[in-house]
Amino acid sequence: MVKKLTLLLLCMSFAVTAQTDREQYQWDASYFYGTILRHNKDIAHLVTGHPEGFTLSYSKKTYGKERWQSVFNYPDYGLSLIHHNAKDERLGNTYGIYGHYTFYFFKRHMTFRIGQGIAYATRPFDLEDNFKNNAYGSRLLSSTYMMLNYDQPLTTTLAVQFGIQLIHFSNANFKAPNASTNTFAFNIGVQYKPRASTTPDYNEAAKEEALRSPIKFDLVLRGGLNESDFVGLGQHPFFVVSAMARKRLSFLSTVMLGSEYFHARFLEKEIAFLEVAFPNRVTPNTDFQRVGVFAGYQLHINRLSFLAQLGYYVYYPYDFEGRFYQRFGLQYDISRKLYVSTTLKTHGAKAEALEVGIGFKL
Repeated sequence: MVKKLTLLLLCMSFAVTAQTDREQYQWDASYFYGTILRHNKDIAHLVTGHPEGFTLSYSKKTYGKERWQSVFNYPDYGLSLIHHNAKDERLGNTYGIYGHYTFYFFKRHMTFRIGQGIAYATRPFDLEDNFKNNAYGSRLLSSTYMMLNYDQPLTTTLAVQFGIQLIHFSNANFKAPNASTNTFAFNIGVQYKPRASTTPDYNEAAKEEALRSPIKFDLVLRGGLNESDFVGLGQHPFFVVSAMARKRLSFLSTVMLGSEYFHARFLEKEIAFLEVAFPNRVTPNTDFQRVGVFAGYQLHINRLSFLAQLGYYVYYPYDFEGRFYQRFGLQYDISRKLYVSTTLKTHGAKAEALEVGIGFKL
């Protein structure tokens, strides 16, 4: 552990010497040790050791130059790197890169960080060489991590941090199998913030004004690739067309109602397979298409926003993981009329697809 932290600190020191606008930046490095949660009985055979690894992060501090910064109590945002050793040769190691936000509480001693990114798995599922790894069906994984830490300053430039961490790895059904893993861990680390000749003043949030926004309408097109849980049926494209009405309630919040059409070819292939392999499970020529209605909430952070939606299939000829579904993800406004998004569609803890979308504000 000491050797790992020493190496990370050397890397940080080298990077900081090249930083020009140093007063606005911070580096931190932490070591974590924990366990893989048995969220799914199918991965119980993979939980044999205690995962460990490190998190290295680079953050830019905010001081209220833009309204969203002061509204959220001057958060940090930046990039993170995570090395995760699952301590099981079938899972191997994963290396992730993330964009993150860090939010401050309790006089800026307590922090909550959330990061979203992409990870690389060294030992994914392979029918011949690694068939017991039913957690990762591909080398590239979608990954999310969260940290809740307490920070204790030691000097004007150094601080220690310790707390808990949750790391999620999944390929969002991009390729089967996809049981995924969730690592719960304790972490301890250090922070380094270069000494500044002057410290910027925090600009307080402007008094929030009521938004008299009318109801507006959006059209969203989403798509991607995914695969049935039956290994060997192949990856197939899908697309989703959504129409919704939305109402901006405040600087932070928007609510929405809508309906959508799902065209997922992997379900068509799955139904065809079941008609042959298990004829009693499906009715011949069952339709694979679905129609749903949904309600949602959007939390705005500058041009970036977090989405959460709950849906229900009103047209549902084939039973796939139940009638209720959820969608979580990120949206980025390119202009006043156009935005892009990445969202994860799930049925409870079961992911169906990672969706890439483009939205039009009508």
